[in-house]
Amino acid sequence: MKWHLPSSALVVAAVLASLLTVPASAQPVAEEWRGPLSTRGRYVVDADGNRFRLRAGNWHGASGTWNGSGDINDPATHHAGEMSSGIPLGLDRAPLAELIGSFQALGLNSIRLPFANQMIRESAPVPDRAVAANPELRGKTPLQVYDAVVTALTSAKFAVFLNNHTTTSRWCCAVDGNERWNTAQTAQQWEEDWLFMARRYRSNPRVVGADLYNEVRRNVFDDPNWGLGDPRDWHAAAQRAGDRILSEANPDLLIVIEGINWYGIPVNGFPHGRPTLEPMRLLSNTLVRSGKLVYAAHFYGYTGPNHSGATGIGETSDPRYQDLSRAELTEVLRRQAFFVTEQGQHFTAPVWISEFGVGGREENGAKPRAWFENFVDEMIKADADFAYWPLVGWHENRRGNGWALAHWDAAGRRMFLDDGDDWRAPAWRRLIAAAGKTGPVPVAPQWRQLAIDHGDLVQSARMRGLPDWDPGARKAVCPDGQRLIGLSHTGNRGLCTDTGGVLPTPGTHQVVTDERFVTADWASGYTKFQCPPQQLAIGYSVRGAAVSALLCAPAGRGLGGSDRTVWFDRGDNRASTGGGEFAHGRHKGQCADGEHLAGVAWTGRVGSARTPDALLCRVFVQPG
Repeated sequence: MKWHLPSSALVVAAVLASLLTVPASAQPVAEEWRGPLSTRGRYVVDADGNRFRLRAGNWHGASGTWNGSGDINDPATHHAGEMSSGIPLGLDRAPLAELIGSFQALGLNSIRLPFANQMIRESAPVPDRAVAANPELRGKTPLQVYDAVVTALTSAKFAVFLNNHTTTSRWCCAVDGNERWNTAQTAQQWEEDWLFMARRYRSNPRVVGADLYNEVRRNVFDDPNWGLGDPRDWHAAAQRAGDRILSEANPDLLIVIEGINWYGIPVNGFPHGRPTLEPMRLLSNTLVRSGKLVYAAHFYGYTGPNHSGATGIGETSDPRYQDLSRAELTEVLRRQAFFVTEQGQHFTAPVWISEFGVGGREENGAKPRAWFENFVDEMIKADADFAYWPLVGWHENRRGNGWALAHWDAAGRRMFLDDGDDWRAPAWRRLIAAAGKTGPVPVAPQWRQLAIDHGDLVQSARMRGLPDWDPGARKAVCPDGQRLIGLSHTGNRGLCTDTGGVLPTPGTHQVVTDERFVTADWASGYTKFQCPPQQLAIGYSVRGAAVSALLCAPAGRGLGGSDRTVWFDRGDNRASTGGGEFAHGRHKGQCADGEHLAGVAWTGRVGSARTPDALLCRVFVQPG
């Protein structure tokens, strides 16, 4: 296969050759897997449908600024005239082969590789000292160095997740202009940068994911939100960017969406909190390609469910995670992240703990140490995907960035997790070796929420390429391969599924705006939209709260069977609870798993809300 990388053939050849010289002590058997990756229910799977547990680490640096030696953005290591966009840490101290060999020895199969948007546009070459241990990278721009690192990692059979960590090249995560995807640049530029990165590595099947933005949080003046429809709506921004990546740049990538890392003013008496993934329980993401959504969350002992991790000014009295009892920690992690793995819900997806970590040899605190042990146990119990922060650090006289699992000093001497004096090693090895789901993952029914609070949610790739089928109305369409199975009485929410075995197929779609296809008075006194024979509902449109149209598509096989009317104008009426609470606080109607939604009825009286009141559910006729 041909990978489109702008680095010279000489650089790539040197990197590949260096991988053959990894020290024998760092040569575990590489995990065999085949890309692209996708999801089945709560699991990530490879191209053969086998569970691919993300045993990952963060190789940071390309999201920051390289300051000459040591760690990025460390004033103590700044050398005048050598400020530049960052590159993955450690290239000045160890060859690529040795760095990657350390990741293999740690038992990893995946790397989260942060970058800054500024890196994409940096035209100046990195300082020679920044790549002193990798002379083949001299004269390269930060992006070209990033290319070479991606090539080296994927050649060593690692799965690589591109992570938009910051906008400007600097350390995150204070009030620094990098709080949101659109605080230091426009949302349009952010999306275009993602399309650029997704296309750049499209031909490399081991570049498997787009981690859209790191730790979305409050800036000085305002908060991000989840679903309000304004320029700070992270749900809408992530949805749009993910759909554009899959539709315009690379349909094979996993789309990784973190929750909201922080809102409010972290001072006692002011509203504040760390919701992480909790909003997804009520409002989830439905991507244009099913099986591509991964949710992610970050946990450190010094942060907390209502604690930003700040010390001193801005610190609250709220407990940090390391202050919680074991039972309290279990409950909080379930509420904030692990609930996403519940099967059969509209939000069901893999949950990736894409950052966690703790101080290393130099950490003597009882609470941080106990938290790390307990947190590892919780991830094992949840069979969670994970990524440690960070992998690579530096030290001088055995002191330095103790958080990293592997350190190098200025002479290139390595300190490693298994050198015998790192208290984290037993817990880490326990995590790496933990039993969990392996092998083939059965295909399970999917459930996906439709929400058109503020605009269209047309998630059928085929329909997105066709003319507007109801101009002026807000439209919702299920992803290709799924059908509509439920609606809410108010709130304009819908539920899609592929359960039951009968799915829509390509063909002539029918937009139903009158009663021409109604064959019986199944909702007397109500206006009825009904799909034509041999078609099933895949979408709907509204004007305000009023029903506007029903969208129907041909079925994959013959339809027929008995009909029944499901009324839900005065309460829930659900023959199946698949999909969960897809319209929180609203009355809902839902057909059974073995039925398809063939029609919707609503009141047409003057002054009425014209909201959906009843569904026509039709039982599938079993073949043969």
